[in-house]
Amino acid sequence: MASPRPLAPLAERIEELLAPGGPLPLVLAGDPVLRVGTARYEGQLDPALLARFVEALRRTMHAAPGVGLAAPQVGVELRIAVVEDPATVPEEVRQARGRVPQPFRVLVNPSYEPVGSARAAFFEGCLSVPGYQAVVARHAEVRLTGEDEHGRPLDEVLGGWPARIVQHETDHLDGMLYLDRAEPRSLAADPNVLRRWAQPTPAEAARALDFELP
Repeated sequence: MASPRPLAPLAERIEELLAPGGPLPLVLAGDPVLRVGTARYEGQLDPALLARFVEALRRTMHAAPGVGLAAPQVGVELRIAVVEDPATVPEEVRQARGRVPQPFRVLVNPSYEPVGSARAAFFEGCLSVPGYQAVVARHAEVRLTGEDEHGRPLDEVLGGWPARIVQHETDHLDGMLYLDRAEPRSLAADPNVLRRWAQPTPAEAARALDFELP
C-alpha cells in the first residue's frame, strides 16, 4: 500500500486552495483540522498571499452566509479569522442580544479573556456544523487582544453579539466547536429553531426543553 502523501508546505497548499477562485470549500465537523488547534501567524505567508487568503475568507463567509470564519474551517491551521456582521435583525432582537453592526475585520493571533462574571446564553450555529443550532452560555463581555492583517495591535473590550462572535471564532483556532460549550438538551434542527424558538431570547426553549440558563 502506498504511503500517505505528505502535506505540502503551507504557502503551496494555500495557493492550491485559492487556485479555483470563488468561495472556498468549508470543512465540516469530524475533520481533524477543526480539532488540532492552530499555529500562530508569524509571517508564514508573503503579504500578497496573505491578502489573497483574507479576501478568500471574506468571500467564503459572505457566500455561506455567516458572520465569522476561521482559517481551520477552510482547512488551514493558522491563527487567523475574519468577522463581519451587518446585524439586519429586528429591534427587539438587537436589544436582547446586543447585536450591532460590525464592519469587516481580520483577527490575527486573537485571544480573549472575560471582563466581569456576567454570562449570556443564546442559540448559536456554525458553518462547520450545518443544519443545527444550540444554546451556548458565553461571557457577556470580553477583552480581545491580537493583531490585524497589517500587524497593528488589537486591544479592546467587546460586549453583546460582537463578543459572542469573537469567542466563537477564537475557539475555532483552539480546536473547539460551539457544541463543546453548548447545552446538550437545547440542540435543535434549523427548521425547529425558526418555527419554535425564534424569540429574542431562549427562555421559552429552556422551559420547553428543560435546560437551565445562566
